[in-house]
Amino acid sequence: MKAMQIKPSIFKIGAVDWDRRLFDSLVPLPDGTSYNAYLIFGSEKTVLIDSVDPAKTEILMTQLKDVSRIDYIVSHHAEQDHSGSIPMVLDKYPSAKVLASDKGKGMLIDHLLIPEDKVIAVKDGETINLGDKTLEFVYTPWVHWPETMSSYLREDNIFFTCDFFGSHLATSDLYVTDEGKVYEAAKRYYAEIMMPFRLIIQKNMERLRNYKIDIIAPSHGPVYDKPAFIIDAYNDWVFGQPKNIAVIPYVSMHGSTKVMVEYLVSALAGKGVRVEQYDITATDVGKLAISLVDAATVIIGTPTFQVGPHPAAVYVAHLANLLRPKVKFASIIGSFGWNSSVVEKITALISNLKVEFVEPVICKGYPKPADFEALDMLAQTIADKHAELNLGN
Repeated sequence: MKAMQIKPSIFKIGAVDWDRRLFDSLVPLPDGTSYNAYLIFGSEKTVLIDSVDPAKTEILMTQLKDVSRIDYIVSHHAEQDHSGSIPMVLDKYPSAKVLASDKGKGMLIDHLLIPEDKVIAVKDGETINLGDKTLEFVYTPWVHWPETMSSYLREDNIFFTCDFFGSHLATSDLYVTDEGKVYEAAKRYYAEIMMPFRLIIQKNMERLRNYKIDIIAPSHGPVYDKPAFIIDAYNDWVFGQPKNIAVIPYVSMHGSTKVMVEYLVSALAGKGVRVEQYDITATDVGKLAISLVDAATVIIGTPTFQVGPHPAAVYVAHLANLLRPKVKFASIIGSFGWNSSVVEKITALISNLKVEFVEPVICKGYPKPADFEALDMLAQTIADKHAELNLGN
């Protein structure tokens, strides 16, 4: 990737990872990703903002081959996809200093073995003078590590936001061109990475209102030259009420739970509740995470496996507990052969969710007329509770 000019003396560099399909050995990347770095040439000082994943170091160093001097390397975040190439940049520019948050300094020393005298800890609100430009550091912790910060280029109204507002999306575009595609990628990114810290992000969003922002330059995905697009999306995801949606992730071994799920989906839809159904054994967990952003209700479907829930259902319950979506209601449906502690164990697994539990439906063997009646009652209860909250679609 060649350097792309955002404004005179300000460039996006870094690397596009078209073929990467898994992040952190966990998160699916159906659209690849990018590792964005930025160069700012002030009249007196030159700044490199972040670096790239170590696997793409050669690309970054090629982009820097004609840059004679770098005075500062700003490390917003110590995770290696952002900071992993900083040691190689320091080898080329030995007089450069790395600027990081207080916690970031320690992490860079621990994770990358950067010498302590090479790293300067900057304070929240501190600035550096580049001559004709001023860079302000803004602490934005827990988006998504505790040391994360952002930078604001005052004269150009550009916010360099690191993972905040990012999207795992491989693209040759500098700016957002396909809003639908970027919206889904950014929502997936929020769901998988940011949603657990929603309440802290609310505070960070409030801070942004103090700045005039013409451009948002994240560390992954395209740059936002119309920042209201992503700010409005985050305001909805972070502050907005959940919508009239029930998400049903399920697993079925011999078909009984699947029959219950399909019946419940039909019953809910018939009462005006939008349903998103996921077979846990086949689904992209990122899609499931996206659906949890807006859901008002989550219903886990599972057969009984060795008295407890199926391991795949345990995984989904654990995932939902980690992601902490703003769901209001939860329930459990499924079947068993001779005994079951599914309800107790699933309930314990999602203790982080501040939800009201709706009466579960657990049947013995294949569902019978009384079980279908119970599913009808469950659908009615959920529809009534959504109506009471006046949830929109």
